[in-house]
Amino acid sequence: MSKTQIQAARDGTVTPEMERVAERENRDPEYVREQVAAGQAVIPANRHHDALDPMIIGREFATKVNANIGNSETTSDLETELEKLHTAVHYGADTVMDLGTGSDLDEIREAHIDHSPVPIGTVPLYEAVKQAGSPEDITTDLLLEIIEKQAEQGVDYMTIHAGILAEHLPLTDGRKTGIVSRGGSIMAKWMEEHGEQNPLYQVFPEICEIFAEHDVTFSLGDSLRPGSLADACDEAQYAELDTLGELTRVGWDHGVQVMVEGPGHVPMHKVAENVERQQDVCDGAPFYVLGPLVTDIAPGYDHITSAIGAAMAAQAGAAMLCYVTPKEHLGLPEEDDVRDGLAAYRIAAHAADVGNERPGARDWDDALSEARYNFDWREQFDLALDPDRARSFHDQTLPGDNYKEARFCSMCGAEFCSMRIDQDAREDGEMEAIEGEDGTDLEASPAAAVNRPPVGTHRSGDLPPMADHEGDEPLEEPSDD
Repeated sequence: MSKTQIQAARDGTVTPEMERVAERENRDPEYVREQVAAGQAVIPANRHHDALDPMIIGREFATKVNANIGNSETTSDLETELEKLHTAVHYGADTVMDLGTGSDLDEIREAHIDHSPVPIGTVPLYEAVKQAGSPEDITTDLLLEIIEKQAEQGVDYMTIHAGILAEHLPLTDGRKTGIVSRGGSIMAKWMEEHGEQNPLYQVFPEICEIFAEHDVTFSLGDSLRPGSLADACDEAQYAELDTLGELTRVGWDHGVQVMVEGPGHVPMHKVAENVERQQDVCDGAPFYVLGPLVTDIAPGYDHITSAIGAAMAAQAGAAMLCYVTPKEHLGLPEEDDVRDGLAAYRIAAHAADVGNERPGARDWDDALSEARYNFDWREQFDLALDPDRARSFHDQTLPGDNYKEARFCSMCGAEFCSMRIDQDAREDGEMEAIEGEDGTDLEASPAAAVNRPPVGTHRSGDLPPMADHEGDEPLEEPSDD
């Protein structure tokens, strides 16, 4: 059997995946190997995912962003899900989780793996409920069967809800919002009905063997994450975290890569505490943060409430951020919701990388600032996180080509544009001229690929076309650069 990434790294081998990651991160391949060997970073790369362009998740590398997609019983089909996948990759998702609970799950999952250049994650427990008909009818054999099938299909990482134990359930009794994790609530119901321990915990070594065979990465699920600020950092959450630390070490002992999922709703002053505690309890395994939402008052805007917490978590050491869309708590995200959620989270991830002084991360900001000051509108659009959105907003009020040369926008107009006034004063000798270099050279920047424009530049999987957005420029395929 071929070695997993962590087994190869421990043996001193730099794999082709590590070489590609080093290229994308502008890091030395040997450093990548050391981080994977130590369990401080993971490269989700199932042996059967042929379309994959490898990436890395770890606190010493650029912050990554995951996008959740998936159908439901009432909404979405294969074509729609592939459009969501393309939208996610186009707007910069580093991984995509297929959380579908509707029909044709195998067909959709296999299509995603065939087409996606980014790692695909799943939650096999959802399919188990679908097949069993109810949580209490799930069997251990069914769980292992589904996990092995998805591993053979090419899923790169799976959320496994093995950390919630029977003894943890009474700790949730005083909560304001109970158990809000889908997987957590399913396993809690199973344990209550059967009076037995979590079967995923009981057969965790067998799951490790399946994962090692196909090189699937664990994403240890946070079944008892807080679903409201009132429940953050409580005894239930931290009791499960201790179990996740134990399972992390079991996974490593079996030669399997591990990352750990984190809290959903956490007030701002406790975000760093959550990250630091996870890093300590789980021996530095990458922290995959869901949110966290820093306030509960904004349904319809939770991509914003959560991106605030996500930026803080990433600056504190979280390795990957799971985006939240405006539809969170309200409905199944559609294509535009995926776009808005990714924009919020790419901003959060980049802001944290700048705050953490990752090499070259601020060069993108500097280049765009130079274009803005020089009224180079076309360059400003090209450098924008979402060029289509920036161009569309500008052209709503000043659509003509002549306005691409204008020294103002519609917010201030020509008379009150501060940058024009500043430039004129310097040209007239009233203020000292700004002296500097010719401009920021992004081609020479040491920044990782995710911290340089454009986003969504994975080596191509065979992604189907993505629908144009009304009022936007036609969308191009991700490049092979």
